Amino acid sequence: MGTILLLSGPNLNLLGDRQPEVYGHATLDACVAAARAAAEAAGHDLEHVRSNHEGELVDALHAARGRCVAVVVNPGALTHYSYSLADALAAFDGVSVELHLSNPSAREEWRRLSVVAPYVTGTVAGFGSEGYRLAVEAAVSCLG
Repeated sequence: MGTILLLSGPNLNLLGDRQPEVYGHATLDACVAAARAAAEAAGHDLEHVRSNHEGELVDALHAARGRCVAVVVNPGALTHYSYSLADALAAFDGVSVELHLSNPSAREEWRRLSVVAPYVTGTVAGFGSEGYRLAVEAAVSCLG
């Protein structure tokens, strides 16, 4: 059917170790495996790119244009200030889902602003590691 790009931003490589009371005990590998299983169950491939570097995520989004049917992005802290990521999402012509393990709206005030939110189809937040599966399922449902 098509390829879904999963982007994981800064510090997500520390999942399972970093603040488990906020982000849970699941590792990024486990989250990606759940996302991949959801994509494959719907007949799609899943490609994963993880980086602590904003430009690498922007480059991956540019490379996804015309090639991927959907993007799921957990931008981490880039959510709150990365206008370059927001612009890259605005230039993507498929379904896009913003993903957060925690619920940014229930956390510190500075986390409540998402500069990428205006450029995505929807947001999945606050469901912990289950959010990876849910975000892929949401993207697939929007593909019709």
